Amino acid sequence: MNDATTTAAAPAASASDPDAPSTFPQMLRRLAAERPDDIALQEKRYGIWQPITWSEYEQRVAHVAHAFGRAGIGPGDIVAVLGDNRPEWLLAELAAQTIGAAVVGIYPTSVGAEIVHILTYAEVRFVVAEDQEQVDKLLGIADQVPTLERIVYYEPHGLESYTSPRLINFSVLEAEGAEDARQRPDWFAEQVEARSETDIAVICTTSGTTSRPKLATLSHGSLLSMGRQLMVLDPVTADDRYVSFLPFAWIGEQMLTLAVGLQVGQTISFPEDAETTKVDLREIGPDVMFSPPRIWESMLSDVQVRLGEAGWVKRSLFGWGYTVGDRVAERRVRGESASALDRIKHAVAEVVALRPIREQLGLRRLNRGYTGGAPLGPDVFRFFHAIGVNLKQIYGQTEICGIAVVHADDDVKFNTVGKPIPGTELRIADDGEIQLRSPAIFGGYLHNEEATHEALGDDGWLRTGDAGYLDDDGHLVVIDRAKDVLHTSAGTMFSPAFIENKIKFSPFVEEAVIFGGTGEGEGGDDITALVTIDANTVGTWAEHEKLSYSTYTDLAGKPEVARLVADETSRANQDLEEAIRVRRIVLLHKPFDPDDDEITRTRKVRRNVVSDRYDEIIAALGRGDDSVTIRSKVTYQDGTSAERELTLDIVPVPEEPVEAGGRLAWSVS
Repeated sequence: MNDATTTAAAPAASASDPDAPSTFPQMLRRLAAERPDDIALQEKRYGIWQPITWSEYEQRVAHVAHAFGRAGIGPGDIVAVLGDNRPEWLLAELAAQTIGAAVVGIYPTSVGAEIVHILTYAEVRFVVAEDQEQVDKLLGIADQVPTLERIVYYEPHGLESYTSPRLINFSVLEAEGAEDARQRPDWFAEQVEARSETDIAVICTTSGTTSRPKLATLSHGSLLSMGRQLMVLDPVTADDRYVSFLPFAWIGEQMLTLAVGLQVGQTISFPEDAETTKVDLREIGPDVMFSPPRIWESMLSDVQVRLGEAGWVKRSLFGWGYTVGDRVAERRVRGESASALDRIKHAVAEVVALRPIREQLGLRRLNRGYTGGAPLGPDVFRFFHAIGVNLKQIYGQTEICGIAVVHADDDVKFNTVGKPIPGTELRIADDGEIQLRSPAIFGGYLHNEEATHEALGDDGWLRTGDAGYLDDDGHLVVIDRAKDVLHTSAGTMFSPAFIENKIKFSPFVEEAVIFGGTGEGEGGDDITALVTIDANTVGTWAEHEKLSYSTYTDLAGKPEVARLVADETSRANQDLEEAIRVRRIVLLHKPFDPDDDEITRTRKVRRNVVSDRYDEIIAALGRGDDSVTIRSKVTYQDGTSAERELTLDIVPVPEEPVEAGGRLAWSVS
C-alpha cells in the first residue's frame, strides 16, 4: 500500500452488557428464561401457523443435543444439514453448536458431486436431511463418503419402507435425547456454558464462481459482532417480523435469522413451501427482509407482467403514481425535501398506486429491505424506492459474515453500496482491489491454509477480489470482480455486470452474459451478449401475440422473441456510452442451470464455465456471423440422452428501440 490507498472506517460498537451471551445456544437459553411463553418460531402447516415458544425451542434443542452427544458428536465435529428452511434445521444447528460442533449447510438443490465434495471435505458423520428427495440423494452417494454414519430425516412421508441402517427419524432422535436428558438433567446447561465465542459456529460454502466451493469457518464471535454492528446502524426489535425462506446454507439467511434475530429475540416465520412463499409473505408482512438480487428482480418482473395484463386505466394510474413516487424518492435520497405540491400528489399516489403494489408484493410493512450477494441494477434499485420500499444495498462476502458495507436510511445512492458498518475498515489497494478488515472476519478455509493466506495475507485484511473505488461522499462503488473487468480496444474500462444488469431490467430476460472488448478469449472488440429468456414472462407475451410454442428451446428460437429481446437490449443501450453498447445477441437454447455448473446455487454466473462451454457461440458473436450451429445434448426423464444439432440466430441490436412489441406502459427511465 502507498499514499494513494484510501481507507475508510466507522467507529466500532460493543455489547452493552459485559455478561451478554457469547454463543447462539447461550442466547437461546437466556431468551427461554426471560420470555418462555413468547413465540420464537412459527411454521405454516396445512394452512395453519404452528407456533414454538422460546421454552419449547430450548427444550427441543436440548433433546437433539443429548441425542448428538450420545452418538459421540462433540467439539471439532461437523454436522451437515440438507433441505429447505424448517424449525428442524435450527434445532439441529443449535444442538450441534451446544456441544461444540459446527454446522455446514448444503443447498437443497445440490446434487451428486457437490454433496460428496462438502461431506468428504468436512468429514461429516451426521447429516440432517429434510425429506425423501434429499434422503435419496444421500443414499445414492453414501458409499463415496466413508465418514457418513447417520442420516436424520424430518419429513417422513415416502420413507416408511426404507430399511437402510443409516436412517433415523428426527422425532425418534428427539425421543432418544429426551430420555437421555432425564438421566442427565444438568448436562445440557453445562454444555451451553462451556462454549466460547471463538468456537466455530457455522461453515458456509463460498459461491464458487471459478472452482469448487471452499468452506469458510465462521465463529460465534464473528457472526454476533457483525449482527451487533449492523444493528447500531439499523436497529431491529423483538417485534419486527421476519420470514425465513432463503436457504440457511447462504450466509445471508444465517445473518438475519441467527446473528441478528437471536440477539433481539425476533420471531422467525417459515412458509409452508416454496410455492406458497409469496402468499405467506403477504400474510406475515415482514418488517425486515434480506434477499439476493434475483428475488427483487423477480418481484419487479411480476409487477411488469401484471401491468402488461392490466387495463388502460390501471396502467395510467400506476404510471402517474410511479412518476410522482420516483420524483419524491430521488429528492429523498439526495437529502432534499419534496415540494408541498409533490407531497400532496404523493399522498394521493400512495393510495391509488404505490401502496397497492407493495401490498401485492408483501412489502406493505417493510421498514428495511436489503439486497446483497451480487450486484443489483440501479434501475431495479430505483424502482423499489419509487414505490416506497426502503431498499438498501449490502456489500460483503461469506468471509466477513456477509455484511461489511451498507446504505444508511438517509444516505442511499443507487449506484453505490454505501459506507462501512461500524467496526469495519475498508481500503482500496493500488490495483483497485477492495480490501476489508473487521472483528467479523472469518477464521479461514477448512483444511486449506494456502487459500486462507491468499485471502487474508499477513496483515489480516480480506482480499475481496472485487474492483471498486470510493466516491466523493465516501460511498463504495463496486465495479465488478477484478478479473472480470474488460476494456474496449480504445482503452475504455467497463464492467460486464453493469451492462448485464441493464439488460436484465427487462422482464423478458433472465440472464445476460457480456463478451467482447480486449479480454482474453472474448471474441472480438464489439460488445455482445449471450441471453437466456424468462420463460414465464416471454411465454405470457407469446400467448398475447398468439405465438404458439412447445418447449423452452422452441420459444427461445422464435424470430419474434429474438426481435423482442433485441429491442429490450436496445433500450438498455440508450443509457450506455457508445463504446460499450451491446451490438449483437444470441438467445441461448436453454436456461443456465446450477446442475450444469453454469451458475452457482445463489445464481451467480460461472463465467469461465460459460466461456468454455459456449466458445463456438461466443466466437460467432465476435465475428458477426448471422447464425451458429451447435450440438446440444438432451437428457430425458427416463435417463436416456441424445445429441442434436441446433442453429441459433445471431441478432443485431437496433440503434433505436422499436416502440412495438412487448414494452410496458411505464418505465424507470
